[in-house]
Amino acid sequence: MDADLVIRNALVVTASDVWPRSDIAIKGGTIIAVGSHLAVQTGVEEIDAEGAHVTPGGIDSHVHLSQWWNPGPGEPQKTIPTDGTIPNLAKFTGDTYETGSRSAIAGGTTTILSFALQFQDDESIIPVIEEYHKLAAGQSYCDYAFHVIVTNPTQRVLEEEFPVMVDKYGITSIKVYMTYAALKLSDYQILDVLYAARKSGITTMVHAENADVVEWMTGQLEKKGLFAPHYHGLSRPPLVEAEATNRVISLSELMDTPILLVHVSSELAAATVRNAQTRLLPVHAETCPHYMYLLADKMRAKGFEGAKWVCSPPLREDSADLDAIWRGLRNGTFTTVSSDHAPDSFHHPNGKQRCLGDADHPHGKFKDIPNGLPGLETRMPLLFEGVLDGKITPQKFVELTASNPAKLYGLQKKGSIAPGYDADLAIWYPKGGIPSFQLSNEMLHHRIDYTPYEGKQFRNWVRYTILRGKLVFREGQVVGDTSDGVYVKRGRSTLAGPQNVWAEWR
Repeated sequence: MDADLVIRNALVVTASDVWPRSDIAIKGGTIIAVGSHLAVQTGVEEIDAEGAHVTPGGIDSHVHLSQWWNPGPGEPQKTIPTDGTIPNLAKFTGDTYETGSRSAIAGGTTTILSFALQFQDDESIIPVIEEYHKLAAGQSYCDYAFHVIVTNPTQRVLEEEFPVMVDKYGITSIKVYMTYAALKLSDYQILDVLYAARKSGITTMVHAENADVVEWMTGQLEKKGLFAPHYHGLSRPPLVEAEATNRVISLSELMDTPILLVHVSSELAAATVRNAQTRLLPVHAETCPHYMYLLADKMRAKGFEGAKWVCSPPLREDSADLDAIWRGLRNGTFTTVSSDHAPDSFHHPNGKQRCLGDADHPHGKFKDIPNGLPGLETRMPLLFEGVLDGKITPQKFVELTASNPAKLYGLQKKGSIAPGYDADLAIWYPKGGIPSFQLSNEMLHHRIDYTPYEGKQFRNWVRYTILRGKLVFREGQVVGDTSDGVYVKRGRSTLAGPQNVWAEWR
């Protein structure tokens, strides 16, 4: 057959099957055949997988890049130029599309879904979408798409712009917050959003934490003089997440609207999601590797070092929560595993150390520490460690990192290894092909000055990353460039949708 590239001797893994000693033929960026001993014309480029796992390129469906809440010292929060030029991203403390996508391909991820952030004073979401297109265009090593964070759900946005967002821009998902003063919506507003999202076929992502409880708990801790980083976790106990999770599930049931609970961190919240799913509600859940591997003791590191592990929801105190997350991966509670890559450099004066400088609080105030962890590059290898430990099957790995995100977010040509799909592939090292090693931040390709997994032992890593038939990462070296990634318009979710249980007044 006529092909551009053939992968030989692969242990091909999909969400349903594992096929040993298989070949994958690629033409024009698309998989054209999967089988044994595929015959192709002379001179076709070949890659020998040497019997190693070959999985679909990862889809990281929760990534924050070039986000406008990370300005440099002295800069206003929102500094997007009005003349169409791209701002000076060197002033920002997180990853840009260039550095974040470079990190993605180095960890086997070939598609990222990042966020276009509407500020509360933005009356429209359309300029916001255009702004983020300018930031990402020509700056990504991998394919990308957007979610929109909705913080000001005006009637114009809900009734006029949601349909435009879907039809013109191919954006079929939004995110809302139940916490953070600058982002949170009231229950009334969430109902408005869910009602409009259902009519437009939009999947709604929800950050579920009870904002009032967090504020009250924070105030009580501060009255007692408790400001150190590890008190962040005590201000947001598991009940804070579980209550908000139950509440937004109730709101979504009332509106008969599909939702995804993002970054679920605790046994209690996972059980709440599972209960809704057993009632066949269109409720999905996402978790992240840091809730599978890390505990709150990390925030008790000496001095201010614990700030490196401050995120929301916080890392949990009890290893039973780690076990519950792994159990939820196996039993289907979790639809996806994302990185929630929301990094701030630790040593940057407007990064994690933004809250320092007060002589009365030498270790800062936990409530002012920027939330979030870097993890885009380590997501796939960390979950693959679960395969090696026997905690999940190779098929479940593919389901969580590629095929389910593709289905949930309408990426019709991605997420599997089959004819007609984009030739997005991650080729791992064969057994014994790489010595076990301890991770250090210097090995990674982001621009953040730390990793929360410093010193963790790994037994495998992605050897080759292929994006639409092009080799973009090879044995530790990025060989692609920022012209490789393209914007992907998305369709509607093909996973569980509304139950069509509508009251007459609707």
